[in-house]
Amino acid sequence: MSTLHVLSHSPFTDTRLTSCLRLLGPADGVLLCGDATYALTDSTAPLQALQALSANEVFVLDEDIQARRMAAPDWVKVVDYSGFVELSIRFDKVNTWL
Repeated sequence: MSTLHVLSHSPFTDTRLTSCLRLLGPADGVLLCGDATYALTDSTAPLQALQALSANEVFVLDEDIQARRMAAPDWVKVVDYSGFVELSIRFDKVNTWL
């Protein structure tokens, strides 16, 4: 059973991202939105941890990455709100890390 893990908190203020990555199954995906997009900051431990996810897909919400004037690495899939809805349907479950 696949799960889409939705993160919205900065990886530099708490351990949600680290906890999430420890629990990922092989068919799970990660969607970064809000301040969680800062995990894509160059040369940081959160970015390296996400890069190590060879079996999992990583997504970022387009509006949030643009609002922070960041660019997504090539291996991260940028989605809009319609894409977010499609991901919510594609995965069996959605887990929001509040």
